[in-house]
Amino acid sequence: MIALTLAEIASATRGTLLLDGARLPDGTDATPETVITGLSTTDSREVVSGTVFFAKPGEVTDGHLFAPQAVEAGAALLVVDHPLDLPVPQLLVDDTVVALGDLATEVIARVRALGLLKIVGITGSNGKTTTKNLLRAVLEQVGPTIAPRASFNNEVGAPVTMIQVTEETQFLVAEMGASGIGEIARLVRMARPDVGVVLKVGLAHAGEFGGIEKTLQAKTEMVTDLLDSDVAVLNIDDPRVATMADKTVARVLWFGLDERADVRATDIASDRRGTSFTLHLPSRDGGEGPSRPVRFQVLGEHHVMNALAAAASAHVLDVDIDTIVAALQTVETAERWRMEVLGNGDVTVINDAYNASPDSMAAALKTLAQIAEPEGRTIAVLGEMSELGEFSGEEHDRIGLLAVRLGIDQLVIVGPAARRMHISAINEGSWDGESLYFESQDSAFDHLAADLRPGDTVLVKSSNSAGLRFLGDRLGETFS
Repeated sequence: MIALTLAEIASATRGTLLLDGARLPDGTDATPETVITGLSTTDSREVVSGTVFFAKPGEVTDGHLFAPQAVEAGAALLVVDHPLDLPVPQLLVDDTVVALGDLATEVIARVRALGLLKIVGITGSNGKTTTKNLLRAVLEQVGPTIAPRASFNNEVGAPVTMIQVTEETQFLVAEMGASGIGEIARLVRMARPDVGVVLKVGLAHAGEFGGIEKTLQAKTEMVTDLLDSDVAVLNIDDPRVATMADKTVARVLWFGLDERADVRATDIASDRRGTSFTLHLPSRDGGEGPSRPVRFQVLGEHHVMNALAAAASAHVLDVDIDTIVAALQTVETAERWRMEVLGNGDVTVINDAYNASPDSMAAALKTLAQIAEPEGRTIAVLGEMSELGEFSGEEHDRIGLLAVRLGIDQLVIVGPAARRMHISAINEGSWDGESLYFESQDSAFDHLAADLRPGDTVLVKSSNSAGLRFLGDRLGETFS
């Protein structure tokens, strides 16, 4: 974080400093002019000397209860909604999460005023984290870049990332997720992106939003506040995303497979080593734009769209095509538990169970069908797709039918919430015993550990809440 005094932090967050008897980690007395440069966090386990600890109330527990551990670990400032009997500087605010966002807004504004920082905001129902990682890999070749770790994209994770920028930061990649109307708009107001990226509007989290139209409304918030000097990077292949062009004053740069896209891919071919394609970028001088072959190591043809979004964003930021391609080709995995290839080569396990929506589930199944060994079996181990609301039943049915129609050799359904995929598959009529249902991960593991044989390719896919990523890890370890 940039250097700020306690008084400046208090002003930015509209809080009240409590300094009576307060000491810093080095034992010196705290004053309003004490300078803080440490990171910010809501997790006491991440506190090191000089950290600002935001005591966030939660559904299960309360961050204030962990303030003593934060102090012991070296917290230089506690942001609290009620005073604590601890001898460290405290900042009393009405809402610690709001204060976190206020501090992020202040930090971004100060660094922006220096004229170096460029910000990319990324949202979409699928692919945010993968696109963020790809874009980070590209931009790091050009200058100091800050991007969130894992999926830090909500009202807590996004500002925690934003606060990390310093005077030397050239690029901030901000992943922006939401579960309701207004949440992306709030993050956009914090960061004020120069480039706003929208990947896809699908059924992921549609139950939380209240339907697909509400999802579209929420994702559109990425572009509605952009300025005419900014750029909206939009997926031309998604009809819902395409409607956003009429809702922004920013210049639109299209990406996709459609020949009308400014940034597009042709000659796509997938195998178990990754995906190859030709990347086409628009010209900067009005002539024919450059193109280059790309050997993309991230498994799954659907990740080409994420690569295009990253390439389009980098192009806006004046990164040349050779730098873009070289960086894309260095990325081997999208993220932990996202199309992560495990196993010993005889049995290949694809652990893609960090998240799941109907779109990503279908894409993963199609990848499984594409990369199968000629003499081996394809086995899909599937769990619940959560947060689909009224669409849950029909979408689980659709995935069960898709597995049959793609010719997946065996379907292993795990958990009561996913059982409709099994019922739909066996009702299709063309299968005889190819779909199996297990109540628990342990019973599914026992079956798979005994049944898998050399040449098999196994996809493990579910929403994070279903926990099948741990089953994927167990299978990967067993066949390593």
